[in-house]
Amino acid sequence: MLIAVGLGLLAGLVAYWAIRKQEEDVRRGWKLVNVVVASQDIREGASVSMDMMSVRAIPEQFATASVVKPDSVSYVVNQKVLVPLQAGDPLLWTQFETTRAAERLSSRVQRKGRAVTVEVSKKSSVGGWIRPNDHVDVLGTFRDPASNESVSMTLLQNVIVLATGKITGTTNAGLLPESQRDYTHVTLLVIPEESEILALAAELGSLTLSLRNDEDSELMEDRGRATVHTLFSGERAKAYQERRQQMIQIIKGNAVERAIGGPASQ
Repeated sequence: MLIAVGLGLLAGLVAYWAIRKQEEDVRRGWKLVNVVVASQDIREGASVSMDMMSVRAIPEQFATASVVKPDSVSYVVNQKVLVPLQAGDPLLWTQFETTRAAERLSSRVQRKGRAVTVEVSKKSSVGGWIRPNDHVDVLGTFRDPASNESVSMTLLQNVIVLATGKITGTTNAGLLPESQRDYTHVTLLVIPEESEILALAAELGSLTLSLRNDEDSELMEDRGRATVHTLFSGERAKAYQERRQQMIQIIKGNAVERAIGGPASQ
């Protein structure tokens, strides 16, 4: 009887240490990363402050893109949570309000205006820097059927951007993961006749957006166009270079200088 009990205890100890060793072997392969967690219970609708959050290390395989990382904590400060949290719960992007409830893009389209979406790339959208409510010009590049040469021209000027992808002017883009801020389409606010121009231009060639200063609403009267001939001759570029040097300022630190003519202001 004693021998049987002893063998049973020995088998139990062997099994226990075998399980512990297996757990250690599994955990040895885990890489820990820091994530943001609630340092205290947070009620639904409460605004999150820095003292309500702390950092905790978890296995990398559990730190998905939906988890808030320490380098993004500034985006959630003073934001309201949609669900109650308990101390130790990881903070997720989906727990914060990123846009107004039941938002409809049509509510942002002015009367007699039209929302038109154009396809863009980072190259054709100023490196992806275009944001909702920005003002842009729309450029088109086509092949002239008469001369069979490539032509580039400004189609529309001072157009308001309604949305980039699914992000509008009321979306808190700072609470979105980086992957959800990228876009391949931009929605513009135009009038019906301009929507026809954009639709045809998109079929005939490629479109490029150029970004304006918010306070720059001046329209070019003589827009002209760039062709292979004007590009290679350099005459048009030379004329506009002189105009650009007279108009555009260069900002260096806190000093503002004109492109030519020396310091303008401090």
